[in-house]
Amino acid sequence: MRFFLILNILVMTLLADESDTNSTKNVKAPIAVNSKKLIEVKDQSGLSDNALRKIAKESDRHNQSTNSSAIVKLPIASKWEELSPTPKKNDWIQTKSGEWFKGDIKALYDDKLEFSSAEVGLYTFQFQDITQIKSYQLISVNIENLASFTGILRLKNNKITIIQGEHTYDFDKKDIVSFAPAGAEERNYWTAKIDLGLDIRSGNTNQQDYNAMVNLKRRTSDSRLTFNYLGRLSSKDGEEVSNDHRLNEKYDIYLSRNFFWTPLFSEFYSDKYKNIDKQITAGIGIGYTLINTKTVEWTVSSGPAFVYTKYLTVTQGDSTTAISPALELSTKVEIEINKMQDFTYDYKLTFTDKKSGTYKHHMLAKLDNKFLSWLDIDVSTIWDYIQHPIESKSGTVPYRSDFQIILGFGIEF
Repeated sequence: MRFFLILNILVMTLLADESDTNSTKNVKAPIAVNSKKLIEVKDQSGLSDNALRKIAKESDRHNQSTNSSAIVKLPIASKWEELSPTPKKNDWIQTKSGEWFKGDIKALYDDKLEFSSAEVGLYTFQFQDITQIKSYQLISVNIENLASFTGILRLKNNKITIIQGEHTYDFDKKDIVSFAPAGAEERNYWTAKIDLGLDIRSGNTNQQDYNAMVNLKRRTSDSRLTFNYLGRLSSKDGEEVSNDHRLNEKYDIYLSRNFFWTPLFSEFYSDKYKNIDKQITAGIGIGYTLINTKTVEWTVSSGPAFVYTKYLTVTQGDSTTAISPALELSTKVEIEINKMQDFTYDYKLTFTDKKSGTYKHHMLAKLDNKFLSWLDIDVSTIWDYIQHPIESKSGTVPYRSDFQIILGFGIEF
């Protein structure tokens, strides 16, 4: 308990430090700053999207000719390595190696750029490895402590330019908190990954185990909405032996590169073999990114909540329902081991009253092994724990701990 109280104090201290730092930072854009709410700077020129792309194209030509020698024809004057493609129906990005990728920008969060390409599928690049961006889509860009700008995006030499009709805005690459396509179809804001596990045995023992993990994300330039589902069904010799389901929701709003707040997080949980018909948790919270490097990201968050629990059966004289105030603490670590393997550790604990279990936690440790651009082979370890499980009407007391090891195939799209 002391550890998590200290962790909470550490998070609040870091937030206070960041607030002081941000208050002294110089503003470089010609707009008013509202520290309480992120300003949205939209294009007021009245030009169509195609007209904006034409202006961006002319700007690209001007920049190329400026960087070339005095010879009139650019293709003759410049080496082919120095030329860049013109966006036509697709976005383009260039990596440090000089390679260009054609596709669609999905989102930039936590210095990781998600990019969808016909050649490599949905792929995540480290933002520091990207040297140029030429967007075809209109992109909404969240600039730290300033505003959200919507326009055609250009990035070169660590300088970002947002083109809005007759106006352009220039910033340093390090000032970008996040970005995502603006005005796109709703489906373009979403990404998903589904992991399925199946174990069927027959002979002396007839047993079937089914596992499913689903992760959905909706991301814009300044927010992130996630849904995570984990479910298990098992039977042995025709008799059910496990049936549990967990659905988590979390909505984060980024206020700076490292600080975010969560106006709503919630969880629905059901496990008939732990005597839980349904358990609903809902609350609000704050979060902070402690480490964010090329290979490691570590975030912590906490907040107050309420827990409603309905038990299947209870001993005589006890109520089948319980409502309790709660404190939820969580941490998540994501590590890129190499180009083919990623490791995720996600730990969440909740303090409640004794009727709701006193203390519970959910831990997920997952190793993703990339097999194809769209297919992973994943190994997950799950540990659920409750301090005081509630005795059923029959006098059975569920075990405190429940472990799972899941081998599944993950499909990402």
